[in-house]
This record gives sequence, structure tokens and C-alpha cells, in this order.
Amino acid sequence: MKKEDILHLEKLMNFLSMHFLKKNHWEDVTKTEWSYIVAELNELIIKDNTEKSIKKEPEILGSNYLYEHLIINKLKKYYQNKTTILSKPNLAKLSLIVRVLGYANYIDFINSNTEAFNFNDLRINMNNAKQNTLLLDRLVGCWYSYNRNLPDNILQAKEDRIWRSAMEIYKSETSDEYFIERSGGDHHKYFGKVTAYSDYVFIIMNSNTFIRQRHFISRIKDINEKLKNPEYKLFELHFISTCISFNQEPIALFEIFQKAERKTFISDSISFPIDSDEIPQSILRQLEDTEANRIDYR
Repeated sequence: MKKEDILHLEKLMNFLSMHFLKKNHWEDVTKTEWSYIVAELNELIIKDNTEKSIKKEPEILGSNYLYEHLIINKLKKYYQNKTTILSKPNLAKLSLIVRVLGYANYIDFINSNTEAFNFNDLRINMNNAKQNTLLLDRLVGCWYSYNRNLPDNILQAKEDRIWRSAMEIYKSETSDEYFIERSGGDHHKYFGKVTAYSDYVFIIMNSNTFIRQRHFISRIKDINEKLKNPEYKLFELHFISTCISFNQEPIALFEIFQKAERKTFISDSISFPIDSDEIPQSILRQLEDTEANRIDYR
């Protein structure tokens, strides 16, 4: 295995750790927990087989496949001695794992989960203005973003959807800048920078798969007074966001950011029917007021 193959495998194991256990790194997962993940994957494999009416018995994973074959015999061996010659894992099995998680195959998973974000390309500097770091520190954490997708045809009203993206705002340990990473449809990833001046929050965001830059602006009135209260919590932000569409038209959208608990945070984007019970009522009321929040860009 080349170093690149190891990094790809490590990416998969980290993904499984986060997806099933909300743990950031494969080294934080115990042998017993890997067995639990295998059991969950096997259930998904059996369900997928049934839904596709495949009569052949599903090819399930052994209970210790992840821990013994991939963790012990691949990742741990490599990091104990980086000159060790290792054979590649079974690509068919790796593809089987990621297919039941929504990817076409293992290569699609690798290409969809690149983390090579070029944050340096994004600049939101305002000279002679002091950043509101107290506010920025309150923004750090997990959030969900909600926006409404309306059909052009009023007769299609039943097809109204609420799109919910998952994202995290964090402070860089090296540059002291504030970064944001966000999920998108079809496993796209977005990345950006966040800053705040006075009452205003600014975000500039791009994608690692195609160029579709987005800008967000929000105002929290009297925030500096509110921050003087140590009990003050910031649960929700309302943004006007703009982006450039594929035909180069500027689009303006209204989005609501809602703070999420890390322990229950789901790091995927999901499209909900507008009458879904999983959309908070406060969000729904805002997004149903289309006169107030839908900006006609045509």
C-alpha cells in the first residue's frame, strides 16, 4: 500500500467513527465498538439487498473485519513502521461498505470527502476595523442551516422542501482565523471563513467540487450589550445569503442557522418535505413567510 492508500483508508475509518459513534478519529474507537459498527453495516447491506429484490444471499462482513483486517493489519501496522510493505485491502468490500452509506463506490467516497480546502483563496478583510472576537467565539460549534426550496409552479406546492445543511464553525489553531465547513447535497462539501465586525457576521464560502461562491451576512442587534451578560446564549442566526448560479445569475436566499448539540449532531445535509415533523416549528414559521424571506432575483 502506498501512503496515499493509507490516507484514503484512514479517511474511511474516520468517517465510520464519526457517522456511527460521533467520534472524530479511528484511534478513539474500541474493538467492541468496531464490532457494533460492523453489525450496523451488515443490517444496511441486508436491507439494501431486500429492497433491490436480490435473491442471492448478501455478502456480509465478518464481525472483526474492520478491527482486525483494517485497523490492526493496515493502519496500526503502517503507523508502527512506515516502511512495512502492506497489501491493499479488498476494494470490493470497501465499495460494499460505502455503497450502503450512499456512495457509488470507494473511489466516489474518496473523491467526495476530500479535505484539501484552500482557505487561503477566501478573503474577507476590512482594514481599520476590529474583529468582534467575543461574538466569533460564541459562533464556534455545530449548527444546522435551513432554507426553503420553492417550486416555480404554484400547482406543485406539495413538493415544497426544506433543505437542512450541517456545518461546524471552529477557530484555526495556527492562524487564529474562524473557519466553517458545511455539508451539501450529493456529499458535496463547502468550506469558508467567518468574521464579525460590530453587530454583523460575514461568511464567505466555496466548494471543493465546483466553483459556486456564497456570501452570508447577518446582523444581531445590540450584540455587544448582550454579550456583557455571561448567561446569554446564541441559538439562532438569520442570514441573507447570495451565490452565483450555474448560469452566472446572482441568487439571494434567506437562511436560518440553528445551534445544535454536538452529541446529537448529524453531519449530513437532508431535504425534508415541508410538513416534516423533524423541522422545528420556529424555523417552519419563518420559512413559510415567503413574502418576507424569498428574494425574487429574476
